[in-house]
Amino acid sequence: MDKQEPKSAMASNDPDLSDPSGDPQPGDLIEIFRPAYQHWALYLGDGYIINLTPVDESQAAAMSSVKSVFSRKAVVRMQLLKEVVGSDSYRVNNKYDDNHTPLPICEIIERAQVLIDQEVSYDLLGSNCEHFVTLLRYGEGVSEQVSHCLLCFMCLQWKVTICRPRNTVKYVTTS
Repeated sequence: MDKQEPKSAMASNDPDLSDPSGDPQPGDLIEIFRPAYQHWALYLGDGYIINLTPVDESQAAAMSSVKSVFSRKAVVRMQLLKEVVGSDSYRVNNKYDDNHTPLPICEIIERAQVLIDQEVSYDLLGSNCEHFVTLLRYGEGVSEQVSHCLLCFMCLQWKVTICRPRNTVKYVTTS
């Protein structure tokens, strides 16, 4: 399986991440670097992953579509890692292992296999692809990228409010 280093300098310089040069093992979290976001999958073994894809798109289109993050429903699919990654890069990233205990591998795989081809609800902030795979691995859905996104949004709101000239701001709302 041919694998590339992440294209994002910020991502590849993170000291808390698993060794990106290692081959994925069953139960590993796979972070796939899309042009505008990171997609997450769970490695099943023999080159296959399980991941969420939009309901209303073909498998090929779903793999690289930013539209997928705005869907309300998703389908759980088992696919070849190399086909899902395409020309993007990926790495093994079990980044929550220090704070969450992984379930036994046989349980992770069993939980994943039961969900293949099932339609599930999808919500960018509360039930996204990272939540999905961390729920399988740890029994708890976690998504750091949502936290970062919300923090950036709050900082942007704060900066816009603070940096405007005083005479142009009459009412400031934070909702």
